[in-house]
Amino acid sequence: MLPAPLPSDTVSLRSALAYWLKLGCLSFGGPAGQIAMMHAELVEKRRWISEARFLHALNYCMLLPGPEATQLAIYIGWLMHKTRGGILAGILFILPSLGLLIALSYLYLQFGQHHLINGVLAGIRPAVAAIVCAAAWRIGRRSLTNVYLRAIAILSFIAITVLSLPFPLILLVAAVLGTAFAASIAPPDATAKSASAATALIDDNSPTPAHARFQLGGLLRIISLGVALGVLAWAALEYCFGPNNPLSEMTWFFTKTALLCFGGAYAVLPYVFQNAVEHFHWLSASQMMDGLALGESTPGPLIIVVAFIGYLGAAQLHSNPLLGALVAAAFTFLPSFLFILAGGPLVEASRTQWRLNAPLKAIAAAVVGVIASLALFFVSHISQNAAGALDYRAIALMAVAGVALFRFQVGSISLLSAFAVFGALAAYCQWPL
Repeated sequence: MLPAPLPSDTVSLRSALAYWLKLGCLSFGGPAGQIAMMHAELVEKRRWISEARFLHALNYCMLLPGPEATQLAIYIGWLMHKTRGGILAGILFILPSLGLLIALSYLYLQFGQHHLINGVLAGIRPAVAAIVCAAAWRIGRRSLTNVYLRAIAILSFIAITVLSLPFPLILLVAAVLGTAFAASIAPPDATAKSASAATALIDDNSPTPAHARFQLGGLLRIISLGVALGVLAWAALEYCFGPNNPLSEMTWFFTKTALLCFGGAYAVLPYVFQNAVEHFHWLSASQMMDGLALGESTPGPLIIVVAFIGYLGAAQLHSNPLLGALVAAAFTFLPSFLFILAGGPLVEASRTQWRLNAPLKAIAAAVVGVIASLALFFVSHISQNAAGALDYRAIALMAVAGVALFRFQVGSISLLSAFAVFGALAAYCQWPL
């Protein structure tokens, strides 16, 4: 296989934004699949960022509430092109799924589901399973560099697969273990040893850009602007629609949802279900389940299902459904932008602090175990049909996707596109999948 070309000295903002938009359009597979796609494209193919810098950013995002893949896109966009780049990267990553889910919400109220969508889903699921398996292998091979990290990954896999321990607890225990065994997990010379095999635009030893250096004034300014933006939006809704209107209630509810979203969307969905269905009566239980299915069918973060809830909730309460979807999405994602833009400089400053790196390396090892557990779940789930018998068609499609990824180095986006087209064609021709 020919070596990848060396990266250019700079990447234009336009080129970066084109990539973030393409990723937003094709990032199926939940956070693990989305992170795997970013890793394959940004670290291995384009070499915009090194392995160590990518994992350092990912470790921070994994600690935060909210969608970690979205936060990682914001972080890398910010690191490459300042605050403007981070904001636009996050928006473009979210926008395709938001627009598609709003359209699906409208069609759901008008016509119900369409068989072509189900065909696309059936086509891409085996590819997603293969992508997640490849991510576990790729990231594990590079981040599990000693016996301590490999042990943490195994314990993490057992904790989430066998013991069903909550994801935040696993990360907390990993951080404690990383601190306790800091000298063994991340010795002072670990930075030199972990350098990427190939040069990247933002390399292991690249100096921190001026905009990414910590300044107290910058931290306070970002936090103040973010809080002011949220308060002004809430005040505008109160002024336009009256006190305690449904849209104003959504601002507070979805902000709380964002702050409780540790461990991915599935961890916070019971809280959303309880309040949206039983407390606010924005939609029924069956509609909530349909919304989750639609959320799974779109690219981008799964938590984008809040747009469906906002759309149906506003329609149910005779308010503007489009505005309801936008309010729900905006207040769910606003904290993620704040966390990255305000906390990013602190994270960059910690790269040279080996004692601070040890907990993050331990968290990265735990994440490998979690991704491996997710890969096992996907493979076992997709390998069975509705009757519980082996689904040989799905197994064959997973095998084809695996060969394409591991043997022929096909990119994740190309693979998903091909399998989506195949699924739609199969549905149109009424072929069994």
